[in-house]
Amino acid sequence: MNKVYPDAASALAGIVSDGQTIAVGGFGLCGIPEALILALRKSAVTNLTVISNNAGVDDFGLGQLLTTRQIKKMISSYVGENKEFARQYLAGELELEFTPQGTLAEKLRAGGSGIPAFFTKTGVGTIVAEGKEVREFDGEQYVMERSLVADVSLVKAYMADRAGNLVYRKTARNFNPNVAMAGKITIVEVEKLVEVGEIEPDQVHTPSIFVHRIVVNATPEKRIEQRTVRTN
Repeated sequence: MNKVYPDAASALAGIVSDGQTIAVGGFGLCGIPEALILALRKSAVTNLTVISNNAGVDDFGLGQLLTTRQIKKMISSYVGENKEFARQYLAGELELEFTPQGTLAEKLRAGGSGIPAFFTKTGVGTIVAEGKEVREFDGEQYVMERSLVADVSLVKAYMADRAGNLVYRKTARNFNPNVAMAGKITIVEVEKLVEVGEIEPDQVHTPSIFVHRIVVNATPEKRIEQRTVRTN
């Protein structure tokens, strides 16, 4: 099976459609699949539910899809860097399901592992637990969280071989491995493509079984969300 596509648009072709749930890797602007997000914007699909730690910034990353009103609901843990996100939510134009960050990661990992739900102490006694089952284990209260499975996952990795074995680079690893697992169809953007066998098995972060399509973006912009420098 040839998993390698010539560009981001062709990698999304025949896969994305209106009303889907799409999971997107990244943390802030670190490790986001830039080319795939741009291609998703250009595809003009709408009414999307997007699972992602955050929504980028106003003019980059997933923030572009908020500007074009392609997203109807976000499932996120942090939205503090995106003014348009906040404006749409406060105006009632965008649905938002706030999820604690560790819980969000586990929801994706569990969904990719075939686990439909799990119990966690995080959120017990807060609005996070409202409407959810709470059960006692060993004298402690735990809230049940449903796992997440996306119709499509968009992932950023540093390197892939042609079979789809992935290697992430440093903190760009963040949510990407869990997002890759959670997608019914997983499309990966990489900076480097190598032949099968060139990646040592012990260095594989996400095995090829989770990957369906690959596109190479050798020169991503890698914009910095916040730059802090010393004055002396």
